[in-house]
Amino acid sequence: MVKRLYDLAYGRAGDKGNIANISVIARTPEAYQEIKAKLTAERVKAHLGDLVQGRVVRYELDNIEALNFVCYEALDGGATRSLRLDPLGKSLAGALLYMEWE
Repeated sequence: MVKRLYDLAYGRAGDKGNIANISVIARTPEAYQEIKAKLTAERVKAHLGDLVQGRVVRYELDNIEALNFVCYEALDGGATRSLRLDPLGKSLAGALLYMEWE
């Protein structure tokens, strides 16, 4: 059975203009330590592929056992400019949580 990031965490996302903000919140303290060690900004950018054209910046929120990823140039210009079916950042949390996890 394939293990996925959603087995260790849940997520939230938001957007403003062409920037998406994805939070990955660990389900347990042990899961947070694993996620913190393995889920890098580079890995997030690689997993999201062409959806994120700019840089990804990771912030650690140890007090709530969460990571926050700010993804620049991730929304094809933003909700009012994009021709994507879903131009908002909300679906990106789901896409990230579907990442295969070893």
